[in-house]
Amino acid sequence: MSMSFDFSGQNVFVAGGTSGINYGIAQGFARWGAKVMVASRKQDKVDKAVEGLKALGAEAAGVSFDVRDYAAVEEGFAKAADFFGGEIDNLISGAAGNVPGRLMDQSPNLVKSMVEIDLMGTFHVMRAAYPHLKKPGASVVNISAPQAFAAMSHQSPVCAAKAGVDMVTKSLALEWGEDGIRLNSISPGPIDGTEGMARLAPTEELRAMVTKSVPIQRFGSPDDIAKAAGFLCSDAGSYVSGVVLPVDGGWGVSGASVVMTGAAKFLDKMTGR
Repeated sequence: MSMSFDFSGQNVFVAGGTSGINYGIAQGFARWGAKVMVASRKQDKVDKAVEGLKALGAEAAGVSFDVRDYAAVEEGFAKAADFFGGEIDNLISGAAGNVPGRLMDQSPNLVKSMVEIDLMGTFHVMRAAYPHLKKPGASVVNISAPQAFAAMSHQSPVCAAKAGVDMVTKSLALEWGEDGIRLNSISPGPIDGTEGMARLAPTEELRAMVTKSVPIQRFGSPDDIAKAAGFLCSDAGSYVSGVVLPVDGGWGVSGASVVMTGAAKFLDKMTGR
């Protein structure tokens, strides 16, 4: 049986909430009775996600913006304020971009884009959302990654950006705590059905390698991350702030960087490097 929370009467905004982990989080809040708004760059993905959330019985809407464009993000949150007709109770920020590869094979523009999406995108969402957050009482959850604390070959831009995301979370937990706003990060492990794992473990051999490296011997699901977000945003997590919470089956303490470095070398071999 899936864990259940009661978010009836609450407004939830999920940035990046049209696919993968973030859409799973949006679905969780929709099932738990929240009014949900999702955002991502492509309008067709927004429309499809909103349709899916409404099918779960939620009052839902969406907006499209590129998190690298602050003016567009700010305009998106103004639209959210109109839709909600009140303050945002819970904000999930999860826009991300990762193209694994050796640094010397990546153009400066590609590196810049990854850092801008993950790190600057987080800054933009935090800053644009702040005027609309419930004070006191809002909960903010940033979606991080094991790359923030486990160095991984072929992923230096994302390692740097996600480490930055976690420090944004901790710094703003201090800065916004006086407003009664809590901020935490979730660091997901290998999550099935996501674009990230499709890129990092594209073969059955690599999937088996990753699975074996997780102490509980399985991939996670978007629902696992949704339940963690539900806890952090619920009354059960009301005294939790400034935390980076790994939801990874123990992967982060069992050599995540070792297995992903091995996977990177495997991919190099496949491509003849």
